[in-house]
Amino acid sequence: MKSNTADLQFAFEWLAQVVDGCLKVNFGRAESFEIPPLRFCGKDSWLSNLVARQQPNYQEFALLMLAMVPHLQPFLLGKLIAAYLPDGGDFPEFGGVRGANHRGLMPTGETAQFLLAGADMEKRWEVQRALGGEHWFARQKLLWLETVREGEPLMSGRLLVDPEIVELLTIGKVSRPRFSLDFPAEYIETEMAWDELVLHPQTLAQIREIENWIAHKHTLLDDWGMKRKIKPGYRALFYGPPGTGKTLTATLLGKQTGRDVFRIDLSRVVSKYIGETEKNLSRLFDKAEHKAWILFFDEADALFGKRTDIRDAHDKYANQEAAYLLQRIEAYNGLVILASNQRANIDDAFIRRFQSIIHFPMPRAEDRYEIWRKTFPQQIAVGPDIDWQQVAARHELSGAGILNVTHYCALQVLAEDLPNLDLQRLEAAIRREYIKEGKIV
Repeated sequence: MKSNTADLQFAFEWLAQVVDGCLKVNFGRAESFEIPPLRFCGKDSWLSNLVARQQPNYQEFALLMLAMVPHLQPFLLGKLIAAYLPDGGDFPEFGGVRGANHRGLMPTGETAQFLLAGADMEKRWEVQRALGGEHWFARQKLLWLETVREGEPLMSGRLLVDPEIVELLTIGKVSRPRFSLDFPAEYIETEMAWDELVLHPQTLAQIREIENWIAHKHTLLDDWGMKRKIKPGYRALFYGPPGTGKTLTATLLGKQTGRDVFRIDLSRVVSKYIGETEKNLSRLFDKAEHKAWILFFDEADALFGKRTDIRDAHDKYANQEAAYLLQRIEAYNGLVILASNQRANIDDAFIRRFQSIIHFPMPRAEDRYEIWRKTFPQQIAVGPDIDWQQVAARHELSGAGILNVTHYCALQVLAEDLPNLDLQRLEAAIRREYIKEGKIV
Protein backbone atom coordinates (compact mmCIF):
# COMPACT_ATOMS: atom_id res chain seq x y z
CA MET A 1 0.00 0.00 0.00
CA LYS A 2 2.81 2.45 0.89
CA SER A 3 4.56 1.97 -2.43
CA ASN A 4 1.22 2.36 -4.23
CA THR A 5 0.54 5.64 -2.44
CA ALA A 6 4.02 7.05 -3.03
CA ASP A 7 4.07 6.12 -6.71
CA LEU A 8 0.58 7.52 -7.23
CA GLN A 9 1.72 10.78 -5.66
CA PHE A 10 4.68 10.95 -8.06
CA ALA A 11 2.44 10.07 -11.02
CA PHE A 12 -0.15 12.74 -10.26
CA GLU A 13 2.58 15.35 -9.74
CA TRP A 14 3.91 14.33 -13.15
CA LEU A 15 0.43 14.63 -14.70
CA ALA A 16 -0.07 18.05 -13.10
CA GLN A 17 3.16 19.25 -14.75
CA VAL A 18 1.98 17.92 -18.12
CA VAL A 19 -1.42 19.63 -17.82
CA ASP A 20 0.12 22.88 -16.59
CA GLY A 21 2.67 22.85 -19.43
CA CYS A 22 -0.11 22.44 -22.02
CA LEU A 23 -2.12 25.26 -20.44
CA LYS A 24 0.90 27.58 -20.41
CA VAL A 25 1.41 27.05 -24.14
CA ASN A 26 -2.32 27.44 -24.88
CA PHE A 27 -2.58 30.72 -22.94
CA GLY A 28 0.62 32.15 -24.45
CA ARG A 29 2.72 32.00 -21.29
CA ALA A 30 5.28 29.69 -22.89
CA GLU A 31 6.23 28.68 -26.42
CA SER A 32 6.73 25.02 -25.53
CA PHE A 33 7.32 22.70 -22.60
CA GLU A 34 9.34 19.58 -22.00
CA ILE A 35 7.66 16.40 -20.82
CA PRO A 36 8.98 15.82 -17.29
CA PRO A 37 10.71 12.49 -16.53
CA LEU A 38 8.64 9.88 -14.72
CA ARG A 39 10.02 8.07 -11.70
CA PHE A 40 8.77 5.51 -9.20
CA CYS A 41 9.88 4.87 -5.66
CA GLY A 42 9.46 1.10 -5.55
CA LYS A 43 9.42 -2.06 -7.59
CA ASP A 44 6.32 -3.67 -6.10
CA SER A 45 3.62 -1.05 -6.63
CA TRP A 46 0.76 -1.61 -9.05
CA LEU A 47 1.89 1.29 -11.25
CA SER A 48 5.55 0.25 -11.42
CA ASN A 49 4.52 -3.34 -12.22
CA LEU A 50 2.21 -2.10 -14.99
CA VAL A 51 4.97 0.03 -16.50
CA ALA A 52 7.42 -2.89 -16.38
CA ARG A 53 4.88 -5.27 -17.94
CA GLN A 54 3.30 -3.07 -20.65
CA GLN A 55 6.01 -0.45 -21.28
CA PRO A 56 3.41 2.30 -21.92
CA ASN A 57 4.50 5.34 -23.87
CA TYR A 58 3.99 8.90 -22.65
CA GLN A 59 0.56 9.13 -24.25
CA GLU A 60 -0.69 5.85 -22.75
CA PHE A 61 0.51 6.63 -19.25
CA ALA A 62 -1.05 10.10 -19.36
CA LEU A 63 -4.38 8.58 -20.47
CA LEU A 64 -4.34 6.13 -17.58
CA MET A 65 -3.60 8.81 -15.00
CA LEU A 66 -6.25 11.12 -16.49
CA ALA A 67 -8.86 8.38 -16.13
CA MET A 68 -7.97 7.97 -12.45
CA VAL A 69 -8.19 11.69 -11.66
CA PRO A 70 -11.92 11.75 -10.68
CA HIS A 71 -11.37 8.86 -8.25
CA LEU A 72 -8.03 9.74 -6.66
CA GLN A 73 -7.40 13.48 -7.30
CA PRO A 74 -10.94 14.73 -8.04
CA PHE A 75 -10.22 18.47 -8.10
CA LEU A 76 -6.81 18.43 -9.76
CA LEU A 77 -7.94 19.59 -13.20
CA GLY A 78 -10.26 22.29 -11.88
CA LYS A 79 -7.49 23.85 -9.78
CA LEU A 80 -5.02 23.87 -12.67
CA ILE A 81 -7.50 25.54 -15.04
CA ALA A 82 -8.55 28.08 -12.39
CA ALA A 83 -4.99 29.43 -12.32
CA TYR A 84 -5.45 30.54 -15.94
CA LEU A 85 -9.04 31.74 -15.59
CA PRO A 86 -8.95 33.80 -12.37
CA ASP A 87 -12.30 35.41 -13.17
CA GLY A 88 -13.93 32.08 -13.96
CA GLY A 89 -15.48 31.24 -17.29
CA ASP A 90 -15.67 28.30 -19.61
CA PHE A 91 -12.81 26.63 -21.45
CA PRO A 92 -14.50 24.31 -24.00
CA GLU A 93 -11.27 23.32 -25.77
CA PHE A 94 -10.22 21.44 -22.65
CA GLY A 95 -13.24 19.14 -22.75
CA GLY A 96 -14.47 17.53 -19.56
CA VAL A 97 -17.90 17.18 -17.99
CA ARG A 98 -19.53 17.60 -14.59
CA GLY A 99 -21.32 14.69 -12.97
CA ALA A 100 -24.76 14.50 -11.40
CA ASN A 101 -23.17 14.19 -7.94
CA HIS A 102 -19.49 14.97 -8.42
CA ARG A 103 -18.66 18.70 -8.56
CA GLY A 104 -15.19 18.31 -10.04
CA LEU A 105 -14.23 18.26 -13.71
CA MET A 106 -14.17 14.74 -15.16
CA PRO A 107 -11.85 14.29 -18.17
CA THR A 108 -13.20 13.13 -21.52
CA GLY A 109 -11.62 11.94 -24.74
CA GLU A 110 -11.56 15.60 -25.79
CA THR A 111 -9.51 16.42 -22.68
CA ALA A 112 -6.99 13.77 -23.66
CA GLN A 113 -6.79 15.09 -27.22
CA PHE A 114 -6.25 18.66 -26.01
CA LEU A 115 -3.41 17.64 -23.68
CA LEU A 116 -1.72 15.04 -25.87
CA ALA A 117 -2.34 16.30 -29.40
CA GLY A 118 -3.50 19.91 -29.41
CA ALA A 119 -4.62 20.80 -32.93
CA ASP A 120 -2.44 18.15 -34.62
CA MET A 121 -4.97 15.95 -36.44
CA GLU A 122 -2.69 12.93 -36.76
CA LYS A 123 -1.90 12.97 -33.04
CA ARG A 124 -5.58 13.41 -32.21
CA TRP A 125 -6.35 10.23 -34.16
CA GLU A 126 -3.55 8.46 -32.27
CA VAL A 127 -5.30 9.33 -29.01
CA GLN A 128 -8.59 8.08 -30.43
CA ARG A 129 -6.96 4.78 -31.46
CA ALA A 130 -5.52 4.37 -27.97
CA LEU A 131 -9.08 4.50 -26.65
CA GLY A 132 -10.39 2.02 -29.22
CA GLY A 133 -11.27 -1.63 -28.82
CA GLU A 134 -8.00 -2.99 -30.28
CA HIS A 135 -5.70 -1.29 -27.78
CA TRP A 136 -4.33 -3.23 -24.79
CA PHE A 137 -6.30 -0.85 -22.54
CA ALA A 138 -9.53 -2.29 -23.90
CA ARG A 139 -8.31 -5.88 -24.22
CA GLN A 140 -7.38 -5.94 -20.54
CA LYS A 141 -10.58 -4.08 -19.52
CA LEU A 142 -8.35 -1.43 -17.99
CA LEU A 143 -9.49 1.82 -19.57
CA TRP A 144 -12.13 2.76 -22.12
CA LEU A 145 -14.18 5.64 -23.49
CA GLU A 146 -17.74 6.10 -22.32
CA THR A 147 -20.40 5.50 -24.97
CA VAL A 148 -22.15 8.78 -25.77
CA ARG A 149 -25.66 9.52 -26.94
CA GLU A 150 -26.39 9.27 -30.62
CA GLY A 151 -25.33 12.46 -32.38
CA GLU A 152 -22.76 13.50 -29.74
CA PRO A 153 -19.05 13.58 -30.68
CA LEU A 154 -17.39 10.24 -29.96
CA MET A 155 -14.56 11.78 -27.94
CA SER A 156 -16.94 13.68 -25.65
CA GLY A 157 -17.38 10.49 -23.60
CA ARG A 158 -15.69 10.28 -20.22
CA LEU A 159 -12.46 8.38 -19.68
CA LEU A 160 -13.49 5.36 -17.61
CA VAL A 161 -11.17 3.13 -15.62
CA ASP A 162 -11.91 -0.31 -14.19
CA PRO A 163 -13.37 0.33 -10.68
CA GLU A 164 -11.43 -2.68 -9.40
CA ILE A 165 -8.16 -0.86 -10.09
CA VAL A 166 -9.31 2.10 -8.02
CA GLU A 167 -10.29 -0.29 -5.22
CA LEU A 168 -6.95 -2.06 -5.41
CA LEU A 169 -5.01 1.20 -5.25
CA THR A 170 -7.03 2.68 -2.40
CA ILE A 171 -7.80 -0.21 -0.02
CA GLY A 172 -5.24 -2.72 -1.24
CA LYS A 173 -7.59 -5.47 -2.42
CA VAL A 174 -10.47 -6.12 -4.78
CA SER A 175 -13.75 -7.13 -3.15
CA ARG A 176 -15.97 -9.76 -4.69
CA PRO A 177 -18.93 -8.16 -6.45
CA ARG A 178 -22.28 -8.45 -4.69
CA PHE A 179 -25.56 -9.47 -6.27
CA SER A 180 -27.41 -6.45 -7.69
CA LEU A 181 -29.37 -5.31 -10.71
CA ASP A 182 -26.07 -4.47 -12.40
CA PHE A 183 -24.42 -7.76 -11.41
CA PRO A 184 -26.99 -10.59 -11.58
CA ALA A 185 -24.81 -13.27 -9.96
CA GLU A 186 -24.10 -14.37 -6.41
CA TYR A 187 -20.88 -15.81 -5.06
CA ILE A 188 -21.40 -19.32 -3.72
CA GLU A 189 -19.11 -21.35 -1.47
CA THR A 190 -19.25 -24.36 0.81
CA GLU A 191 -17.48 -25.59 3.92
CA MET A 192 -17.84 -29.17 2.72
CA ALA A 193 -14.80 -31.03 1.42
CA TRP A 194 -14.39 -32.91 -1.84
CA ASP A 195 -14.35 -36.30 -0.08
CA GLU A 196 -17.79 -35.59 1.40
CA LEU A 197 -19.34 -35.44 -2.07
CA VAL A 198 -21.14 -38.65 -3.06
CA LEU A 199 -21.79 -39.08 -6.78
CA HIS A 200 -22.48 -41.94 -9.16
CA PRO A 201 -19.06 -43.23 -10.38
CA GLN A 202 -19.82 -42.28 -13.99
CA THR A 203 -20.80 -38.76 -12.93
CA LEU A 204 -17.62 -38.40 -10.88
CA ALA A 205 -15.47 -39.61 -13.78
CA GLN A 206 -16.93 -36.87 -16.01
CA ILE A 207 -16.31 -34.25 -13.31
CA ARG A 208 -12.66 -35.35 -13.31
CA GLU A 209 -12.56 -34.49 -17.02
CA ILE A 210 -13.46 -30.89 -16.14
CA GLU A 211 -10.69 -30.85 -13.52
CA ASN A 212 -8.28 -32.04 -16.22
CA TRP A 213 -9.27 -29.12 -18.45
CA ILE A 214 -8.77 -26.60 -15.63
CA ALA A 215 -5.34 -28.04 -14.84
CA HIS A 216 -4.06 -28.25 -18.42
CA LYS A 217 -5.97 -25.59 -20.42
CA HIS A 218 -2.98 -23.26 -20.87
CA THR A 219 -0.74 -26.07 -22.09
CA LEU A 220 -3.44 -27.28 -24.47
CA LEU A 221 -4.36 -23.87 -25.87
CA ASP A 222 -1.03 -22.04 -25.83
CA ASP A 223 1.85 -24.52 -25.83
CA TRP A 224 0.14 -27.01 -28.13
CA GLY A 225 -1.44 -24.33 -30.32
CA MET A 226 -5.01 -25.59 -29.99
CA LYS A 227 -6.45 -22.10 -29.45
CA ARG A 228 -6.41 -21.70 -33.25
CA LYS A 229 -8.78 -24.65 -33.58
CA ILE A 230 -11.05 -24.70 -30.53
CA LYS A 231 -12.93 -22.10 -28.52
CA PRO A 232 -11.13 -20.80 -25.43
CA GLY A 233 -13.37 -22.00 -22.60
CA TYR A 234 -15.16 -25.13 -21.43
CA ARG A 235 -18.92 -25.61 -21.39
CA ALA A 236 -20.72 -28.29 -19.40
CA LEU A 237 -24.38 -29.16 -18.86
CA PHE A 238 -25.37 -30.66 -15.50
CA TYR A 239 -28.80 -32.23 -15.57
CA GLY A 240 -30.79 -34.31 -13.10
CA PRO A 241 -33.52 -34.10 -10.45
CA PRO A 242 -33.37 -31.35 -7.80
CA GLY A 243 -31.12 -32.07 -4.83
CA THR A 244 -28.74 -34.45 -6.61
CA GLY A 245 -25.62 -32.32 -6.17
CA LYS A 246 -25.38 -30.10 -9.24
CA THR A 247 -24.80 -26.84 -7.36
CA LEU A 248 -22.64 -28.49 -4.69
CA THR A 249 -20.42 -30.09 -7.32
CA ALA A 250 -19.91 -26.75 -9.10
CA THR A 251 -19.05 -25.11 -5.78
CA LEU A 252 -16.61 -27.86 -4.81
CA LEU A 253 -14.98 -27.65 -8.25
CA GLY A 254 -14.22 -24.02 -7.50
CA LYS A 255 -12.92 -24.82 -4.03
CA GLN A 256 -10.78 -27.69 -5.32
CA THR A 257 -9.22 -25.61 -8.12
CA GLY A 258 -8.97 -22.25 -6.31
CA ARG A 259 -11.56 -20.46 -8.43
CA ASP A 260 -14.48 -18.28 -7.39
CA VAL A 261 -17.89 -19.64 -8.36
CA PHE A 262 -20.79 -17.33 -9.23
CA ARG A 263 -24.33 -18.62 -9.56
CA ILE A 264 -26.73 -16.99 -12.02
CA ASP A 265 -30.41 -17.90 -11.79
CA LEU A 266 -31.53 -17.45 -15.39
CA SER A 267 -35.19 -17.46 -14.36
CA ARG A 268 -34.44 -14.24 -12.44
CA VAL A 269 -32.15 -12.67 -15.03
CA VAL A 270 -34.55 -12.99 -17.96
CA SER A 271 -36.36 -9.67 -18.12
CA LYS A 272 -39.80 -8.90 -19.39
CA TYR A 273 -38.31 -5.74 -20.87
CA ILE A 274 -36.88 -6.22 -24.34
CA GLY A 275 -33.11 -5.82 -24.40
CA GLU A 276 -32.63 -5.82 -20.62
CA THR A 277 -31.57 -9.47 -20.44
CA GLU A 278 -28.64 -8.84 -22.80
CA LYS A 279 -27.63 -5.80 -20.74
CA ASN A 280 -27.72 -7.75 -17.47
CA LEU A 281 -25.66 -10.60 -18.88
CA SER A 282 -23.22 -8.31 -20.67
CA ARG A 283 -22.21 -6.70 -17.36
CA LEU A 284 -21.61 -10.14 -15.88
CA PHE A 285 -19.38 -11.42 -18.68
CA ASP A 286 -17.48 -8.12 -18.89
CA LYS A 287 -16.71 -8.47 -15.18
CA ALA A 288 -15.79 -12.15 -15.38
CA GLU A 289 -13.30 -11.88 -18.26
CA HIS A 290 -9.69 -12.63 -17.24
CA LYS A 291 -10.70 -13.63 -13.69
CA ALA A 292 -11.00 -17.41 -14.22
CA TRP A 293 -14.39 -17.48 -12.49
CA ILE A 294 -16.62 -20.52 -12.78
CA LEU A 295 -20.03 -19.31 -13.98
CA PHE A 296 -22.89 -21.57 -12.88
CA PHE A 297 -26.14 -20.86 -14.72
CA ASP A 298 -29.05 -22.39 -12.84
CA GLU A 299 -32.52 -22.89 -14.33
CA ALA A 300 -31.01 -23.03 -17.81
CA ASP A 301 -34.41 -23.97 -19.22
CA ALA A 302 -35.44 -20.32 -18.83
CA LEU A 303 -33.37 -19.38 -21.88
CA PHE A 304 -32.30 -22.65 -23.47
CA GLY A 305 -35.61 -24.49 -23.44
CA LYS A 306 -37.25 -25.94 -26.53
CA ARG A 307 -37.83 -23.17 -29.02
CA THR A 308 -41.27 -22.63 -30.42
CA ASP A 309 -42.47 -20.96 -33.57
CA ILE A 310 -42.29 -17.18 -33.40
CA ARG A 311 -45.78 -15.92 -32.69
CA ASP A 312 -45.08 -12.45 -31.37
CA ALA A 313 -42.32 -9.98 -30.48
CA HIS A 314 -41.75 -11.69 -27.13
CA ASP A 315 -40.91 -15.01 -28.81
CA LYS A 316 -38.62 -13.25 -31.25
CA TYR A 317 -36.64 -11.52 -28.51
CA ALA A 318 -36.56 -14.66 -26.34
CA ASN A 319 -34.74 -16.43 -29.18
CA GLN A 320 -32.41 -13.45 -29.55
CA GLU A 321 -31.64 -13.54 -25.81
CA ALA A 322 -30.76 -17.23 -25.99
CA ALA A 323 -28.54 -16.61 -29.02
CA TYR A 324 -26.81 -13.72 -27.25
CA LEU A 325 -26.10 -15.75 -24.12
CA LEU A 326 -24.81 -18.65 -26.19
CA GLN A 327 -22.48 -16.29 -28.03
CA ARG A 328 -21.08 -14.90 -24.77
CA ILE A 329 -20.74 -18.37 -23.25
CA GLU A 330 -18.80 -19.64 -26.27
CA ALA A 331 -16.48 -16.61 -26.19
CA TYR A 332 -15.84 -16.90 -22.42
CA ASN A 333 -12.38 -18.27 -21.69
CA GLY A 334 -13.29 -19.95 -18.40
CA LEU A 335 -15.59 -22.71 -17.22
CA VAL A 336 -19.33 -22.29 -17.76
CA ILE A 337 -21.79 -24.77 -16.25
CA LEU A 338 -25.48 -24.80 -17.12
CA ALA A 339 -27.89 -26.72 -14.90
CA SER A 340 -31.30 -28.16 -15.72
CA ASN A 341 -33.60 -30.73 -14.17
CA GLN A 342 -34.19 -32.45 -17.51
CA ARG A 343 -31.87 -32.84 -20.48
CA ALA A 344 -34.97 -33.07 -22.69
CA ASN A 345 -35.86 -29.50 -21.67
CA ILE A 346 -32.80 -28.12 -23.46
CA ASP A 347 -33.08 -27.44 -27.17
CA ASP A 348 -31.00 -29.80 -29.32
CA ALA A 349 -29.45 -26.83 -31.13
CA PHE A 350 -27.76 -25.84 -27.86
CA ILE A 351 -26.84 -29.34 -26.67
CA ARG A 352 -24.08 -29.80 -29.25
CA ARG A 353 -22.26 -26.70 -27.97
CA PHE A 354 -21.27 -28.43 -24.70
CA GLN A 355 -18.03 -30.35 -24.20
CA SER A 356 -19.59 -32.35 -21.36
CA ILE A 357 -23.18 -33.37 -20.68
CA ILE A 358 -23.23 -34.85 -17.19
CA HIS A 359 -26.15 -36.69 -15.65
CA PHE A 360 -26.78 -36.35 -11.90
CA PRO A 361 -29.17 -39.25 -11.20
CA MET A 362 -31.03 -39.94 -7.99
CA PRO A 363 -28.52 -41.70 -5.72
CA ARG A 364 -28.51 -45.49 -5.68
CA ALA A 365 -29.03 -47.38 -2.40
CA GLU A 366 -25.27 -47.70 -1.85
CA ASP A 367 -24.83 -43.98 -2.57
CA ARG A 368 -27.65 -43.10 -0.16
CA TYR A 369 -25.96 -45.18 2.51
CA GLU A 370 -22.75 -43.18 2.04
CA ILE A 371 -24.66 -39.90 2.19
CA TRP A 372 -26.46 -40.92 5.41
CA ARG A 373 -23.16 -42.00 6.92
CA LYS A 374 -21.31 -38.81 5.98
CA THR A 375 -24.18 -36.43 6.74
CA PHE A 376 -25.46 -37.54 10.15
CA PRO A 377 -23.62 -35.78 13.03
CA GLN A 378 -21.48 -38.06 15.16
CA GLN A 379 -22.77 -36.22 18.23
CA ILE A 380 -26.21 -37.83 17.81
CA ALA A 381 -26.50 -41.25 19.43
CA VAL A 382 -28.43 -43.54 17.10
CA GLY A 383 -30.81 -46.12 18.53
CA PRO A 384 -30.11 -49.84 18.01
CA ASP A 385 -33.18 -50.13 15.77
CA ILE A 386 -31.62 -47.92 13.07
CA ASP A 387 -29.67 -49.73 10.36
CA TRP A 388 -28.43 -47.14 7.85
CA GLN A 389 -28.11 -49.68 5.05
CA GLN A 390 -31.74 -50.71 5.48
CA VAL A 391 -32.86 -47.07 5.71
CA ALA A 392 -30.94 -46.28 2.51
CA ALA A 393 -32.41 -49.28 0.69
CA ARG A 394 -35.97 -48.51 1.75
CA HIS A 395 -36.17 -44.76 1.15
CA GLU A 396 -35.33 -43.16 -2.19
CA LEU A 397 -34.21 -39.67 -1.23
CA SER A 398 -31.89 -37.22 -2.92
CA GLY A 399 -28.80 -35.95 -1.19
CA ALA A 400 -30.60 -32.70 -0.38
CA GLY A 401 -33.56 -34.68 0.99
CA ILE A 402 -31.27 -36.69 3.29
CA LEU A 403 -29.68 -33.45 4.49
CA ASN A 404 -33.13 -31.99 5.25
CA VAL A 405 -34.11 -35.08 7.25
CA THR A 406 -30.81 -34.94 9.15
CA HIS A 407 -31.34 -31.27 9.94
CA TYR A 408 -34.86 -31.90 11.25
CA CYS A 409 -33.79 -34.87 13.39
CA ALA A 410 -30.82 -33.00 14.86
CA LEU A 411 -33.04 -30.11 15.93
CA GLN A 412 -35.51 -32.54 17.54
CA VAL A 413 -32.73 -34.23 19.51
CA LEU A 414 -31.45 -30.86 20.71
CA ALA A 415 -34.85 -29.32 21.48
CA GLU A 416 -36.13 -32.36 23.41
CA ASP A 417 -32.75 -33.30 24.91
CA LEU A 418 -33.17 -36.85 23.65
CA PRO A 419 -30.61 -39.49 24.70
CA ASN A 420 -30.70 -40.92 21.17
CA LEU A 421 -32.62 -40.96 17.92
CA ASP A 422 -34.87 -43.96 17.38
CA LEU A 423 -36.21 -45.40 14.14
CA GLN A 424 -39.75 -44.12 14.76
CA ARG A 425 -38.61 -40.50 14.84
CA LEU A 426 -36.35 -41.00 11.84
CA GLU A 427 -39.19 -42.55 9.80
CA ALA A 428 -41.49 -39.68 10.81
CA ALA A 429 -38.87 -37.18 9.60
CA ILE A 430 -38.55 -39.05 6.30
CA ARG A 431 -42.34 -39.03 5.83
CA ARG A 432 -42.31 -35.31 6.52
CA GLU A 433 -39.73 -34.85 3.74
CA TYR A 434 -41.81 -36.96 1.32
CA ILE A 435 -44.88 -34.81 2.02
CA LYS A 436 -42.85 -31.65 1.50
CA GLU A 437 -41.68 -32.96 -1.88
CA GLY A 438 -45.25 -33.82 -2.86
CA LYS A 439 -44.66 -37.57 -2.87
CA ILE A 440 -47.42 -39.99 -1.81
CA VAL A 441 -46.68 -41.57 1.58
